[in-house]
Amino acid sequence: MSAPSATAPTAPPAPAPRLPTRRGVELSLIVAAVLVSMYGYAEVGFARHGVLPPGAAGYGCGLAGLALLAHVAVRARAPYADPLLLPIAVLLNGIGLVLIYRLDLEPVLGPRAAPAQLVWSSIGVGLFIAVVLMLPDHRVLARYAYLSVTAALLLLAAPIFFPAINGAKIWIRFAGFSIQPGEFAKVLLAVFFAAYLSANRAALAYTGRRIVRGRRLSGLSWLRRLQLPTGRVLGPVLAIWLVSVGVLVLERDLGTSLLFFCLFVVMLYVATGRTGWIAVGLLLASVGAFAASSLEPHVRGRVSDWLHPFASIDAGIGPGQLAQSLFAFAAGGAFGTGLGQGHSYLIGFAAKSDFILATAGEELGLVGLCAVFALYALLVARGFRAGLALRDPFGRLLAVGLASLLALQVFVIAGGVMDLIPLTGMAMPFLAQGGSSVVTNWIIVALLIRISDRARRPEPTPAAEEAAEEADKVGGPAA
Repeated sequence: MSAPSATAPTAPPAPAPRLPTRRGVELSLIVAAVLVSMYGYAEVGFARHGVLPPGAAGYGCGLAGLALLAHVAVRARAPYADPLLLPIAVLLNGIGLVLIYRLDLEPVLGPRAAPAQLVWSSIGVGLFIAVVLMLPDHRVLARYAYLSVTAALLLLAAPIFFPAINGAKIWIRFAGFSIQPGEFAKVLLAVFFAAYLSANRAALAYTGRRIVRGRRLSGLSWLRRLQLPTGRVLGPVLAIWLVSVGVLVLERDLGTSLLFFCLFVVMLYVATGRTGWIAVGLLLASVGAFAASSLEPHVRGRVSDWLHPFASIDAGIGPGQLAQSLFAFAAGGAFGTGLGQGHSYLIGFAAKSDFILATAGEELGLVGLCAVFALYALLVARGFRAGLALRDPFGRLLAVGLASLLALQVFVIAGGVMDLIPLTGMAMPFLAQGGSSVVTNWIIVALLIRISDRARRPEPTPAAEEAAEEADKVGGPAA
């Protein structure tokens, strides 16, 4: 028998193992999220009237339909997306609708807001589906960095020409509708910061002048490592940030100003890896907070309420909103009073917006409140994870920026209603009443879905790429 030829063809390489898409896991979690929300809705009705609420079927079908449409869009265009992002958003939105419906049962809090919130949630899910279906790749957004920042500044400046509401000019009202443009501007600014910082990260991290050049600093040697980038690199982004914050100060919306400032510092630190930016950010924030509290009466009042939340009780005029919020948290205890059985309506007109977390704390208790915070933490962590798994700097910075927006909002709002920091007028993501807020948060989740799909999607093998090129040449499908 003759020996085998040395030129015998080798076996083709084994195909790469197919990663699980986990869309079935996502669908199961969405079903669980809808069931939990429907249970909460039914519990409110039984607690207040002893019967199932008349709109329970419509509420459940509406929420389930929206969640199912979003799931179909993700399954079709982002099959490798993180399976936890969409179910968490559905559950938080559902809990928010339950809490708003519960507060609608108190006549002293004004007209019903849950139906309008469901409509805004539908619009948000519609935009979520549009982003997932129409955005082919998150890297496309980097091409529109300067268009994004121009649109963001126009949105921020628009409310200046409209009357103030509750001391702040942050709303645009026309034909019975109200929009908060700053909610949309924060996403556009995150896109711009990610694009600009990713393009100039090397210059930001390794060039510039040192702040301190001396050699004898006795324990402060870290100051010699702190250097500022050149004005040509850092100037444009600082100018745009200062303009946006200046506009917000004129509108007396210091909560959003704080949000944008923290977003700027976080993304700058992630882009450069220099801890000195955190110290500079804290210093500038302290100086800005002191100046605002000294010059602006509206801010000075918020600081005074933070330092002395029970001052109105001592003066004999009754508890204010912040004091009522603290009473609600205390009344909830560990396991809460039960949905529909609390007294957080005593907070007043902001119970459905700024202070809706107090209702959750009173009626769900410390355990329920920790569960809500855990959902937010998991949503933010999955956003960070998607960014870390990417190779392109723009996607990494954009994911970190969007996730940081959610984390910073939760911290600022929760800290304010719990008297940890001065109160700022912002909406708790997905929970609080506010159409602009819920729509923007759905857009943020859609972008994170797109980024996570890109991060988890398997790279094409060289053999597959060559086959695709050959197919393009001959004009037929690859074998």
